Amino acid sequence: MLQLTSAVRHYPWGSRTVIPELLGRASPADLPHAELWMGAHPDEPSVLADGRPLDKAIAEEPERLLGAPVVARFGPRLPFLMKVLAADRPLSLQAHPTTEQAEAGYAAEEAAGIPQTDPTRTFKDPCHKPELILALTTFEALCGFRPVEESLHCLAKLQLPELKPTIAALARRGLRAAIPQLLALSGVRRTSLVEAVAEAAARFVAAHDPEFINTYRWAANLAEAYPGDPGVVVSLMCNHLKLAPGEAVFLPAGNLHAYLCGAGVEVMASSDNVLRGGLTAKHVDLAALIEVLDFTDGRVPVIHPVLGPAGLRYPVPVEDFDLTRVQLDAQAGVLTTRGPQILLCTEGQAVLAAADGELVVRKGAAVFVPAGEPVSARGPAVLYRSTTNLH
Repeated sequence: MLQLTSAVRHYPWGSRTVIPELLGRASPADLPHAELWMGAHPDEPSVLADGRPLDKAIAEEPERLLGAPVVARFGPRLPFLMKVLAADRPLSLQAHPTTEQAEAGYAAEEAAGIPQTDPTRTFKDPCHKPELILALTTFEALCGFRPVEESLHCLAKLQLPELKPTIAALARRGLRAAIPQLLALSGVRRTSLVEAVAEAAARFVAAHDPEFINTYRWAANLAEAYPGDPGVVVSLMCNHLKLAPGEAVFLPAGNLHAYLCGAGVEVMASSDNVLRGGLTAKHVDLAALIEVLDFTDGRVPVIHPVLGPAGLRYPVPVEDFDLTRVQLDAQAGVLTTRGPQILLCTEGQAVLAAADGELVVRKGAAVFVPAGEPVSARGPAVLYRSTTNLH
């Protein structure tokens, strides 16, 4: 068992309380804590007690740490990345590529000599980035495109002449025509459209009209945070999810989404490929985004856990990762898995026992357990376990 020291990323949208409280640290009032990264992604690898970054340790002993099946499937790298994400403000409207799209985009930017640190760089690595977010608090998000008929009604209800081109494109040619047309707007047309939508949405909220009230409220809030951003209008055509603690949602490649507020445990394929479409001051590569977007409309299912050998497991349709919530009591339970695992303690204090002895894991601490390592745990504590999903 290898205790991890993991880095916090500080973005303007982050919370000033959630991650500091988890880690038992005081937080400067002006320093938002957005993400706690646990894993071996080369941009921000966790560090072992002996000072080695986890990615370097895995490169030195891939089969011992990952297991032969994981190395055969993914190569000598940890295929998942675990995070605690805490948002007080909305994140950007974004999507992630498939493996094929990531490999092609990464190769093209490498060949063009674009540095990894260049703010216009789109593909940071050649990997896909499906992800699962499990709510620790009430968690709100935009996720995928709502049914087209519903979007048409939501747009038409605002009764704005500025929206007529969008409504016409959506009605005649669908999302594949309407979304690129919106995101490509510039200048006065873009500004006037977003301002008109924000004002109309605010009027419906003020009138307490219940139909689309959350959608309109968020559109007005987003317009205040990102004036003139067409992502405000796109948000009207997205599903609005409100997850209760313990609920989760899976985001496959191509899903357009934006986390709005709340805290959660996030697990994903180990990648940092993010293609932004709006609600951001960062670089937007519109052509690349349109290439990866999935324009399928419809509801996005909320994932409820199923009972697994170690606790409540959140099933996903990918091999890169698997997430389980483990509720420990004073009686020891077995946590051994075929693949490598990262265990994060979010409540209480866990005592892990393995061949190399016992390890006390307090709230906010994380541990890496090599593949197949026999390990048991007792509490009382709550652990979140990430591992691979190979069968």
